[in-house]
This record gives sequence, C-alpha cells and structure tokens, in this order.
Amino acid sequence: MGKVEIRQPTSRFFFPWPVVLVSCVDENGKPNIITVGASSICSSNPPTVGVAIGTAQYSLGLIKRTRDFGVNLPTQELLWQADFCGSQSGRNINKFEAAGLTVQQPKIIESPLIAECPVSMECKLIHAISLGNHEWLIGEIVAVHCDEAILDQRGELDTSKVHPVFSYWAEYWSVGQRLKDWHFSRTEPKP
Repeated sequence: MGKVEIRQPTSRFFFPWPVVLVSCVDENGKPNIITVGASSICSSNPPTVGVAIGTAQYSLGLIKRTRDFGVNLPTQELLWQADFCGSQSGRNINKFEAAGLTVQQPKIIESPLIAECPVSMECKLIHAISLGNHEWLIGEIVAVHCDEAILDQRGELDTSKVHPVFSYWAEYWSVGQRLKDWHFSRTEPKP
C-alpha cells in the first residue's frame, strides 16, 4: 500500500512525546503548573530540555519573567492531576491546591517543583523561539531531583519502576514493551 498526501499539513502525525508538568511561579509567589504534551531533550552537553507552550498560555508569561521553570515527569498514577493541570488556567485557581499536589522547593531556580513526580528538573531558560501559536522554550537543566524508589543499586534510573505517560493524537498512552538498546544494529545483523 502506498502513501497518500495529507491535504492540511499537521504535526499530529509525529510519534508520541512524553507528557510533562511544567511548573512556574508568578510575581506574588503563587505556584502554577501547565501540562505539556510536546517536550524533548535538546542536547546532552549542556543538558537541555525543550517544551512547547501556547502563546496565549498564562504560564508562558510567568516563565519569561523568572527565566526559569521546572520540568516534572508524571506517572500513570498522576494522570488525573496531569490532565486537570492542562484543562484549567492558573490565572483563576491555584493548581497545586486544586489538584492535591505538593510544592517541592527548588535548590537553584525560583520556580517550584512537584513533590509527587518521581523526577523533577530545574531548568534555566536559555532560548524562547516563537513558532506561530506556540513558543519552544529551551531550558538548561541545572539540577535533577529523583525519587530513590525508582533508582537501582548504582543510583541509575530503573526504567521498570517508572510508568510514564505519553501524548499522541490528543490521547494519553503508556509505554508498551522494551524493544532494544540503542546501537543494537552494531552487533545484530539486519533482519
């Protein structure tokens, strides 16, 4: 079967991205959370992460004011809270309180982190790129906080203990099964 051209170009055909909870703070110290379905690691040296935030979103202005943000990785157990934080505006409510989430104090940045998320990254904003109705924010990861329960004996992430959530076609998805390690083709023949 051949390919057909889609009449209206769209990014929705891109494969799943991890759902992240981006935390920030207003000028009065009120914490806020926005759920982001488009995020990615940008570089390993320096370690950077990118998130896409709509230009009309309240959180975008907060992040640009403080020049920092938290990237918190929710699990499937936090799916309701993640969806709630993406369905409400922080202009009107305190999402931490309304979702029953706990502020975790950062070590370096001004923006808070989310205690219930097993991984939280403190990021300093280094680029904000306007891309139409979204801005791609790139933050340098300056600190990472990880729940000991998801680490192995060497202090590395044990992926079997994490239940991440992915965004795909306006739906939430989990991870299926592990397929292979990176660079497996160096040692295994082409099928």
